[in-house]
Amino acid sequence: MIKYFILFLIVAMLISLFTGGFFLIKDKGKTKRTAYSLGIRVSIAVMLFATIFYGLATGQIGPGA
Repeated sequence: MIKYFILFLIVAMLISLFTGGFFLIKDKGKTKRTAYSLGIRVSIAVMLFATIFYGLATGQIGPGA
């Protein structure tokens, strides 16, 4: 179950990355949507690292999993 959540977070991070790139190109830096997208991506990254650490600490995932 935790592996699927990690996969979901990775996909969400990629979507946020491409959304931020789209906003950067479309808005040309005139709005704060790119910065907002970066904030979302950083939050997702923190959740991803916390989830991976939790999975390793509890033994639900391992180095060879």
